[in-house]
Amino acid sequence: QVQLVESGGGLVQAGGSLRLDCAASGRTFNSFAMGWFRQAPGKEREFVAALTRSGGSTYYADSVKGRFTISRDNAKNTMYLQMNSLKPEDTAVYYCAATAAIFATTPQSYPYWGQGTQVTVSS
Repeated sequence: QVQLVESGGGLVQAGGSLRLDCAASGRTFNSFAMGWFRQAPGKEREFVAALTRSGGSTYYADSVKGRFTISRDNAKNTMYLQMNSLKPEDTAVYYCAATAAIFATTPQSYPYWGQGTQVTVSS
């Protein structure tokens, strides 16, 4: 079991930046691959970014590539999502998730989820 808590969401103007944090507790953090997902009103939850247990490999959705950076600090049991050049279409509830798999990009592969944090980008 691992418990996840997101923070760092908020309201930002288009072109601005935000950093989301995901703090983990419970089982050893570095035994989990991690991911960020988002869900906008009326839409399905979609993949944003993921990284392996060590953080050595990362993967991004095309829509955020070059603007978002995923990282983790296993000593602090925390994962991050640095979001730059934000666009109104990035508005969503952002969720962090953990999986015992080596790597995954589908929501169904992640059994552990945080409660989500709202990100709103105004035009």
